[in-house]
Amino acid sequence: MTTKHFLQALNEEFAQQTYGENPPELYEPIRYLMALGGKRIRPLMTIMATALFTDDWQKAVKPASAVEVFHNFTLMHDDIMDKAPLRRGKPTVHEKWNENIAILSGDVMLVQAYELLMEVEDSRFKKAMKRFNRTAAEVCEGQQLDMNFENRTTVSEAEYLEMIKLKTSVLLGYALELGGIIGGASDKSCDLLYEIGINIGLGFQLKDDLLDVYGDPEKFGKQVGGDIIANKKTYMLIEAIEKATGETQKSLNYWLNAKDFDATEKVKAVTGIYDTLGIRQLAEAKINDYFDKGLDALSRLKVEEERKTELKAFAAMLIDREV
Repeated sequence: MTTKHFLQALNEEFAQQTYGENPPELYEPIRYLMALGGKRIRPLMTIMATALFTDDWQKAVKPASAVEVFHNFTLMHDDIMDKAPLRRGKPTVHEKWNENIAILSGDVMLVQAYELLMEVEDSRFKKAMKRFNRTAAEVCEGQQLDMNFENRTTVSEAEYLEMIKLKTSVLLGYALELGGIIGGASDKSCDLLYEIGINIGLGFQLKDDLLDVYGDPEKFGKQVGGDIIANKKTYMLIEAIEKATGETQKSLNYWLNAKDFDATEKVKAVTGIYDTLGIRQLAEAKINDYFDKGLDALSRLKVEEERKTELKAFAAMLIDREV
């Protein structure tokens, strides 16, 4: 089976999911957000991981969709905290309705995620649920750290990597691990799947930082330079602050402290500083390092090589993506 078949099964599942009817203000925002699509990366990873160990991958579709519903729940709440006006090019739920509705609808999505996870067969359910609960808490920890960093003048590379691991990578790790659990994989194989997801997730987020500066706006799907305009403490900025000296340091400090500025000019100036300091090359090396670690863990997985083909290709697509 190919990724196309897995995605088709997922889309059919999402098309038939019902979240509730009354009051409509509670459930319509869920249908709205889920209909905005997305690449379904996480549930695809769950199904691919299940298919490593069994041909009966269809039993992973509903639990895999739980991971996607949970992911969208976090997006709905993150958008409120970030005061984001758009999600996938459309108004965010709190903009289209209001914040209170977005909070409650998000809460119902979390309940729905638990409901879908109950489709994991009984003998494997407890492990799947225990790992999900830990992951869900870690995602919240990562979001809180991200908000804490906004009010700090300095953040270390290690702190930043830990934050993105919690906020982004642990859910990718769980998505793969859940597939292993459903597929009847050993504890060791499940641990390796988690390791693959963590490393791919770290590379994925660092690639996102890179694309925010150097991406093609047509392909990236959002404003390039948004992180620079907002002084967001990304890997790129943290490395630049650490490495800048002399006039380069003065220039970087000027743009970081400027209150009144032309956004295009600031993006151009800070990108120029990154170029001078070789930040792009540093980031690319870090991304490749995490990707290599993920592939190494995949190579250690005791599964026939032909079964790994889809997951390997999917991982490569995530790291090399332009959107």
